[in-house]
Amino acid sequence: MTDAVKGPASYFPSIEKKYGRPVSEWQDLIRASPLTKHMELVSWLKGEHGLGHGHANALVAHTLAETPK
Repeated sequence: MTDAVKGPASYFPSIEKKYGRPVSEWQDLIRASPLTKHMELVSWLKGEHGLGHGHANALVAHTLAETPK
């Protein structure tokens, strides 16, 4: 039996399907952005790339959690 994906990563399949880009590309964009604060990045993804709030939030949360400080 496999465990269901939980947390922000649970959004990844629908993000890839809806926006046509792999999650790794979104994470590269987030890491390359000069913005560093969570909500700044969420707003940027929503405004510049047309992501919904939940999808943008999930990508930012997951990326910032795994990026060394």
